[in-house]
Amino acid sequence: PGLMMALERGGRCDGVIYRLPDGDKPAQIERLLRREIDDHESIASVRWVPVRTAQGPLKALGFWVGVTGRGTSLGQPLETVAHVLARACGHVGSGAEYLYNTVSHLEAFGIHDRNLWRLQELVADEIRSIHGPGIESAAPFEPSALVIT
Repeated sequence: PGLMMALERGGRCDGVIYRLPDGDKPAQIERLLRREIDDHESIASVRWVPVRTAQGPLKALGFWVGVTGRGTSLGQPLETVAHVLARACGHVGSGAEYLYNTVSHLEAFGIHDRNLWRLQELVADEIRSIHGPGIESAAPFEPSALVIT
């Protein structure tokens, strides 16, 4: 099993909101829900959340698990999280890929999260420890943090 990223209640988060493309919105939302909700979760985990944008306040579809939800693992050391992400793989990709795609896409939008990049560095180190010297790392905090040779 892998891990997913989540936010705890309170504070604020800078992030990216995706707008569904023009077309059949109900079918797009159905595909999104099928991807994000597995057999063990319920539709009750889907919430409309208030967001502030440059265009003003909006509501965005979010997925809520709660602190007692199945599979929650709050407060784990980054090394433990890196160990899991370096090994986890599911039907939509690996845990390492999920993390890398998140940090690199946030960076492309001008959002640099030092904690996520530190976790990315630890995952890359963990992958190198598993697979040996054929894996090289670029300088820390670079979008090309992991290169397979």
